[in-house]
Amino acid sequence: MGEVGRISFLCQRCQQPLRLDSTLDPGSLDEHTLAELALPISPAPEVDLASQAASLDRLVLPTKLCESGGMNNWFTLVGESGQAAALSHRIKVTSQLFDMLSDNSSVDHPLCEECTDTLLQSLEQQLELAEQDSQLYQEFLNTLSKETEEGSTVGQLEGELAAAQREEEELVRELEQLKVENSGVEEELEEQAAARERLEGEEELYWRQYSKHQARLLQAEDEYRSLDSQLKYTQAQLDKLKKTNVFNAAFHIWHSGHFGTINGFRLGRLPSVPVDWNELNTAWGQTVLLLHSLARKIQLQFVRFQLVPYGNYSYVKVLAEDKDLPLYGSGGFRLIWDTKFDAGMAAFLDCLQQFKEWVEAGDSGFCLPYEMEKGRIRDPATGTAYSVRMQFNSEEQWTKAMKYMLTNLKWGLAWVTSKYTKQE
Repeated sequence: MGEVGRISFLCQRCQQPLRLDSTLDPGSLDEHTLAELALPISPAPEVDLASQAASLDRLVLPTKLCESGGMNNWFTLVGESGQAAALSHRIKVTSQLFDMLSDNSSVDHPLCEECTDTLLQSLEQQLELAEQDSQLYQEFLNTLSKETEEGSTVGQLEGELAAAQREEEELVRELEQLKVENSGVEEELEEQAAARERLEGEEELYWRQYSKHQARLLQAEDEYRSLDSQLKYTQAQLDKLKKTNVFNAAFHIWHSGHFGTINGFRLGRLPSVPVDWNELNTAWGQTVLLLHSLARKIQLQFVRFQLVPYGNYSYVKVLAEDKDLPLYGSGGFRLIWDTKFDAGMAAFLDCLQQFKEWVEAGDSGFCLPYEMEKGRIRDPATGTAYSVRMQFNSEEQWTKAMKYMLTNLKWGLAWVTSKYTKQE
């Protein structure tokens, strides 16, 4: 009962039950001591009632006495009435003591040990901040006192104040003058507004007449632009037709990697890129047709051979022997004694050489980039000659010979195109 009887109050922060220390026994406090404790510790500061409206004194309630077994039922102490009265008196006096402490501070009492430590730590932080503020205020006060004693800063400030007052008076006079000017401007503005309305009416009439004439002008300009566009288009078409060259439109010689191409068809074969024989035959057909057309344009008659363009089955006719040399193949194994295809390519190179000699006879400035002789084509930069025959030749060298041959043919095409355009 002694330990349970001491649990009579709750901590006003964490609401945990408290066991009061024996030094707080109210039996040692008489009425005189309680009266001294009731006196205020310091003059009561002004309290902001609006900010403290929500902060009400909490009633210090006695704790629920319970058995150690965990029962929560209320019970009445049984015994002599004197003992009950003494217990009630101790609780009442202790409550009065806590109320006195709460009235003289901003914290409600009683508090447990942990809450008290937290409160003391917070008060210490506030005290440190207050001391820092006090130090700053003291330094500023010392600075002000020093300036007041010297008098230099005060005199300077008084001079600045007098200058500011004079400036204020001048600005007031300017303000009055501006008000007078503003009245005159407002009157002039009203006159200008009336003139503006009159001019706007005249402008509206002018724009109506202008719109009518502008519509007629736009209609006439549209008709003129339409006729002019038709004339320019017709003239452009005529100029385009005059500049159009059938050779440039029909034959396009270029390159694709290691291959020379004519109209996109590759003329050559590599071990890593086995070009189909249909593409090779088509490329040879385009090549024969090009050289045949160039010879007809410059009125060249080949000796020894005659070019016969026949699509994928083009060939070269030997005039003396009346036999045909094919410029097409079917693939498969190349037999050593089957030399007609190689002979046909050598005959074509001979015809290209005749074309070169005929052009050089009429134009001394004309020169093909690669030399040709007896079935071979030579690179003047390296001095290496490449055969146009496939027998006893590598595919790489044969492909390079075809590329050089197409390059020579491209130069011949450019020369004929330039001459044809000048003549036109």
